[in-house]
Amino acid sequence: MKKTLLVFLFMFSQIFYAQSDCISAISICGNSDISYTSSGIGNITEILNQNGGCLGTNERFSVWYNFTAATTGTLAFTIAPNDPSDDYDFAVYGPTINGCTSLQNGSNVFISPVRCNYSGTPGNTGLDINLPLPTPAPIPPLYGNNNQFSPYMNVVAGQTYYIVITNFSLSAFGFNLNWSGTASLASPFNDPGLITNPFIAPGLPNANPAEPNEVVVCTSPAVFDFSTLSTGIINGNANFNVSYYYNTNDMLTGTNAITVPTSVNMTDTYFYSISYTDPANPTNPINRCKQTGKFKFKNGAITATDATLTQCNNNNEGTAVFNLTTANVINDPTATIKYYPSMFDLNANTNVITNPYQYLSAGGSVYALVTSQFGCTDIAEIKLNFFPVVVVTDATLRACFIESNPSTGLFNLTNASVNTTGAAKKFYPSATDAVNQTNEILNATNYVAPNGVVYVRVTSTDGCFTVAKITLIVIPPVYSTVLIDKVICVEDKTTLDAGPGFSGYEWSTGATTQVISNVGVGTYWVKLTTGDCTAIQKVKVYATEQPVVSNIEISNNSINVNVIGGTPAYQYSLDNVNWQESNSFTGLTRGDYTVYVKDSYDCVPMEVNIVVPNIINVITPNGDGVNDVIDYSALRNKSGLVLTIFDRYGTKIHVADQSNNYTWDGTIAGKKIPTGTYWYSVTWTENNKNKTPIKFSGWVMVKNRD
Repeated sequence: MKKTLLVFLFMFSQIFYAQSDCISAISICGNSDISYTSSGIGNITEILNQNGGCLGTNERFSVWYNFTAATTGTLAFTIAPNDPSDDYDFAVYGPTINGCTSLQNGSNVFISPVRCNYSGTPGNTGLDINLPLPTPAPIPPLYGNNNQFSPYMNVVAGQTYYIVITNFSLSAFGFNLNWSGTASLASPFNDPGLITNPFIAPGLPNANPAEPNEVVVCTSPAVFDFSTLSTGIINGNANFNVSYYYNTNDMLTGTNAITVPTSVNMTDTYFYSISYTDPANPTNPINRCKQTGKFKFKNGAITATDATLTQCNNNNEGTAVFNLTTANVINDPTATIKYYPSMFDLNANTNVITNPYQYLSAGGSVYALVTSQFGCTDIAEIKLNFFPVVVVTDATLRACFIESNPSTGLFNLTNASVNTTGAAKKFYPSATDAVNQTNEILNATNYVAPNGVVYVRVTSTDGCFTVAKITLIVIPPVYSTVLIDKVICVEDKTTLDAGPGFSGYEWSTGATTQVISNVGVGTYWVKLTTGDCTAIQKVKVYATEQPVVSNIEISNNSINVNVIGGTPAYQYSLDNVNWQESNSFTGLTRGDYTVYVKDSYDCVPMEVNIVVPNIINVITPNGDGVNDVIDYSALRNKSGLVLTIFDRYGTKIHVADQSNNYTWDGTIAGKKIPTGTYWYSVTWTENNKNKTPIKFSGWVMVKNRD
C-alpha cells in the first residue's frame, strides 16, 4: 500500500507554532500522506537528545504527527524533500495510550524513541520496508543512527505512535511523505461502516491535470458561499463536515476557516478539509482525522449575443413561424436556453415559450435566458423580422372558347400579370391548395377550364410567398343571328348572308365576304371572327320536300289526286300549263293521262302517269260471247293489279288477278249469281319512282237468265 501527498510551500507573514509541539500533533489517518511546513519549533521546548534520542536539543522547523494502527503488520515510510538538497531528520515514539504525557517527563524530556535518524545527508530518509531488523533487537528497541534509513516497524492494531520531523536545513520547501508496508492506519475514511458513498471533489477537472479542480463562478471577482459545496463533497455520508481555508497551514491547524461568503479570485488555490465526529465518542482519536483537498475558481461567465431571425410573412398574413433555436445567441452546445415573449416574463419566469421550434409571431422580440452547464446565465434579445412582402395583384385571363366544348377555354396561366418581379410561380385550383402546395396544376401553359378562378403561389428568392387570384373568363362564341338554314327547290340557287359586325369572314366555299351567292342545296360553314376569337357557324340549304301523290282514285270519268308531303297549298294540272287548286278532274275519257302536282314552293312539279280504263257497267254472262265477263287484263302490265267484286252489302265475293286473267264471269265458285247490281274496284301501283297507288271503282249490272 502506498499513498503520496504533495506538500506545497507557502510563505506567511505570521509564524504558526501549534503543530510544532507534541501535544498538538497532526493526526495521520488511513495511510493518507500529509505534511506541514513549519517555520519554527512550537510553543514548547521539547528535549529530544536524551534517553537515546538522536535529535538535537533545539528543534529546527519541527512538525509533530500521530497515527494509530488499524491493522497489525509492517509499517514504513519515506520522507522525500521537495528540494533534494534539504536535510530532514526524524524520531518515532510509542506506542502510547495516553498521548504525549507518557512520552516525556515534567521537564519535557522525551523517552527513548523506537526509531531515530540524523544522517546529515540531504535527500530521502525514513523507514525502509526492505531493511532487516537486527537480532536480537536492542532494548529498548532503539534504532538511532546517522544513516538515511532505519528498518521498518512491526505495529499492532490499536497502537498509537508519535513522529517528529525536523528540517535541519531550515528551508520552507516542504516534502512528500510516502507510506508502505502491510499495516493500515486507523481512519474514518476507510471504514465501510461510516462511508456509504465516495466523497466527491468539488469542481471540474482542470485542463492541466497537474492543477486542482476548478469551481465555476459566474463573475470575476465573485463573492462565493463555500458552504454551498459541502453537500456535494460529503455526498450523503453522515457525521462528516467540511471546512474551507485559504492555505495549507490554516487547513492543518484548523484556524482561519472561511465561514462566510467571501470574495474569491481565479488565480489562488483554496483548500478544504473533511473531518468526522463520532456521535458516541467526541474524544475518539479518529475525530482528528482529516481528508483534505484543494480547488481553484474559474470564471464561467457567459455572454449571450443578440440575434435577429427573419422569416416570411407568407401570404401577407401578418405572422410567421420562427424557429427560435436557430438564433445563434451562444456558441456553447452544452448551454440550455429558455425563451420568453417579454423581459417581464423572463424576470418572472412566466409564459415560457414551450415550442420554440414553431413559434408563431407577428414580429417584435423574444428574450432568451441562456444558462451554461455551470449555472451561469445571460440574456439575449432575439428580434423577429419579416422578409419583404411578395407583392402581387389579382389578374384576369381571357381565352377563346374551344370549338368542341364552347363552355371551356385554353389558358396559359403563366401569362397572368400577378407581379413584376422574377419570382417563381406555381398554380393551384384553390387558395387552400396554394397555401398547402397540394394538387398543383402541372399543365399551366395549356390549362383547359370553364369560367372560374385559379390561384398562383408567387415565391420570392427568400422563399416567401403570396397567393394571388386569377379569374378565368371564357370568351363565348359570337354567332350570326341572321344566318339561318334555308329551303329551296332542288334545282334553285340562293344567297347566304352572315350579317354585319364581324371583323372577318371565311366561308367553306373560300369566300371571305359577308354574303355569298349562287348557293345550291348543301351544308356550308363560315368562320366568323370577333376580336381574337373565331366561331364556326354551320348553315344548311335544304331542298324542299317534294309533294308525293299518295294515291289516285278513278271513278267513271273523274279522278281524285291525293297528295302528301311537300308544303301545302298544292296545285294540280294535267298538262303542266293549266293549274287548279282542286285535286279532282272530271269529264275524262278513257286513255292515258299525266297528273302534275306542285306545292307552295312552286318547284318542278311531280308527275304521275295514269290510265283511265274502259268503264264496264253491264255484263250478261249467257255464253253468247257478248259482254259475258268483266275483263281488265289489258292492265296486266300494272304492278299489283287486282279486280275485286263486292255485293251490295260490301261483302267481297270475287277477286280477279293473274290466276284468272283479271276477269269475272258473274259466278261464284262456278254458280251464277242472282241478277243485280254489284260493286267492283280495280287497284294497281303505277310503275313510277313513288309507286303511286291507283284505285278505279264503279258498279256493274249482272243479268243472268236461266
